[in-house]
Amino acid sequence: MKKAYFNWSTGKDSSLALYHVLRQKEYSITQLVTTVNKDYERVSMHGLREELLDTQVERLQIPLKKIYFPAEVSMSSYDETMRKATEELVANGFQYGIFGDIFLEDLRNYREEKLKEVGIIGVFPLWKQDTKALIKEFISLGFKAITVCVNAKLLDESFVGRILDESFLNDLPSTVDPCGENGEFHTFVFDGPLFSSPIDFTIGEKVLKTYSPSKKEEDTCSSDDSTWDTAFWYCDLIPK
Repeated sequence: MKKAYFNWSTGKDSSLALYHVLRQKEYSITQLVTTVNKDYERVSMHGLREELLDTQVERLQIPLKKIYFPAEVSMSSYDETMRKATEELVANGFQYGIFGDIFLEDLRNYREEKLKEVGIIGVFPLWKQDTKALIKEFISLGFKAITVCVNAKLLDESFVGRILDESFLNDLPSTVDPCGENGEFHTFVFDGPLFSSPIDFTIGEKVLKTYSPSKKEEDTCSSDDSTWDTAFWYCDLIPK
């Protein structure tokens, strides 16, 4: 099989993509890779505690490589750190990097451009698939997830800290993608066919965080920020 690492976000798209790749047996997944905000010790974008990431990886039983970034990092610094990390993966024999992206063309192009520089081939097992069908498959397979971050411009506080189920999907506005593929919401997967056992946690505080655009927007990439909005509801999950 082809030696590949998997870009693990802790959420639903990663879980479903990994599920399919492992079943197809074309790639040997011996490494997960996750970016972490070192200032807050939380998973980038999702705001999930690093401890829950560690527990999740224990349940998946696949080694994890963490790439740490400060809360504020320039795009050039981000690219350099990622380049060094992928060069290390190449040195360890990895030839493929697998992602859970579905239809964000600009993001895929960016990933493939950067990967090509170090000799990695990007693989996108969910690419261009129907997101409504994907989320229904995710639920039907027995995966369980909870929303940990939602875009405050598109979804109110009631949508964060909710279990991803049929009721949640029915309540989503028609303008929101069923998989949140445009960044409308992010999730933490705590059970399912990939996990040796469920992950226990309690629901903590819900907070609204706003971010001011950088004065040098073209050269700044915030690990807690979105490239297209500045206010998010977060739900803190507390490990048991």
